[in-house]
Amino acid sequence: MEGKATYWFIFIGNSLLLKHDDNGYQLPCTIDPPLLIKEWTPLQELPPIENVPCMAYCLNTPPADLKGLVTVGLRESWGLLPRQFYDTAGKASELLYWDSNTKYCGVCGAPMKRATTISKRCTNCGKEVWPQVSPAIIVRIRRGDDILLVHSRNFRRSEMYGLVAGFVETGETLEQCVRREVAEEVGLEITNLRYFGSQPWPYPCGIMIGFTADYLGGELHVQEEELSNAGWFNRKKLPPIPDKMSIARKLIDDYIAEKRPDKENES
Repeated sequence: MEGKATYWFIFIGNSLLLKHDDNGYQLPCTIDPPLLIKEWTPLQELPPIENVPCMAYCLNTPPADLKGLVTVGLRESWGLLPRQFYDTAGKASELLYWDSNTKYCGVCGAPMKRATTISKRCTNCGKEVWPQVSPAIIVRIRRGDDILLVHSRNFRRSEMYGLVAGFVETGETLEQCVRREVAEEVGLEITNLRYFGSQPWPYPCGIMIGFTADYLGGELHVQEEELSNAGWFNRKKLPPIPDKMSIARKLIDDYIAEKRPDKENES
């Protein structure tokens, strides 16, 4: 890679450093790192993009001179970068997070040493570790022509409604997790559970697995520790919903795009 132009994914906290000019936002592409790094700064190798090498590193504090670069939140970069660059930025963020949290062995406490680009080995006992991904489910529940939307206390936008979601617990299948989360969060039973799709979620290291389901029974009851409201909504009148970057929005958009029963009757 020496002497070859490289895409640099540089993070300060959760923000990505990008070039910004009349052509929009781009990843810096230079032979040397665009910002000075210490000899002990860990560099993370990433899959190449169109045969151009990619490297990542993070800075604990922003330098006085960003040399023409601007900071952009990783979430916000979704609407600014081509999809492949955003996906690689997400992978970079996850690997840097993993690296910062695995400096010492969890078994004996000795320093860990990089074995491959995505693994480490303990310098004392030989324990090997790899990046861990936290799976979470998200489900769109339909009752007649309406869908269930919930307002989470953790949503970044106070007015936004989304879908029931939650992390998979040890020892349960994805399907069991969906049914458990639905029962816990809104007190409902579901049927016709179907896989929809999945999405990496690097905030900081997850993957969202999407499902659709139909209402079977139960009275709507909100788990107040996590949700502040829930209700059945029709495509004709939806509250504010998640941004298009999320699989939640893809699930809702898929519902919106379905042929409505009233339109079927008109044909």
